[in-house]
Amino acid sequence: MYSDPINSREGTATTPATVSLVVPARNEARNIPWVFEQIPTCVDEVILVDGDSSDATVPMAQHCLPTVRHVRQSGPGKGNALRTGFLAATGDFVVMMDADGSMSPSEIPHFLHFLENGYDFVKGSRFVAGGGSLDITPLRRMGNHVLLATANRLYHASLTDLCYGFCAFRRSFLDLLDLHASGFEIEAEMTVHALRSGLRIAEVPSLELPRRSGRSNLHAISDGRRVLRTLLSEHASPRPADRRPAPNAS
Repeated sequence: MYSDPINSREGTATTPATVSLVVPARNEARNIPWVFEQIPTCVDEVILVDGDSSDATVPMAQHCLPTVRHVRQSGPGKGNALRTGFLAATGDFVVMMDADGSMSPSEIPHFLHFLENGYDFVKGSRFVAGGGSLDITPLRRMGNHVLLATANRLYHASLTDLCYGFCAFRRSFLDLLDLHASGFEIEAEMTVHALRSGLRIAEVPSLELPRRSGRSNLHAISDGRRVLRTLLSEHASPRPADRRPAPNAS
């Protein structure tokens, strides 16, 4: 559990903030052990969202972590999996990360540090000092650069990374994030909605590792187009009303 100073400013008593980790997975049985063995003790619950895996993803997760909560996503796509996991989460803070071994759970405390010190939405970035990628291809790097420049221009932001799904946020803002995306573009949708809603956003350095085994479900060109459509359509839509809860909301 984490002590959240935002929730204790009006008194001396502090209720520890709980942490939920949402991990979408499809046929990741060979990667799950490496990921789960590194989950830090500050995580209170782990939610595995299974996308109809045909391998031993679910029993492997239960073997590695008997307390894991397993939920089945209600439709296809990473976005659907994450939305399913977010709705199942009970923690004050929600962290999302992939199950392929490309993101290290040991970085989670860095995300939580910013949440407990006043930020609402925390993004991992491969392109700030201390971050990096051992996996990104020239095509993906170029695509991310173009999409990032588009997002920064449209939304008057100064982000350093966009298409990277290692994020954390206060669960009390889930309704405000208003997520609908079904695919990989959900990462951009979350960031755009956080920007437009006035949430306090922080970027933390993150090292993207190579997928440990298996093939990625990411399709750079088609998924990049979906991200671009998301950026453009969200910019054209009416700005949401400021419904942000008071700072001491849990």
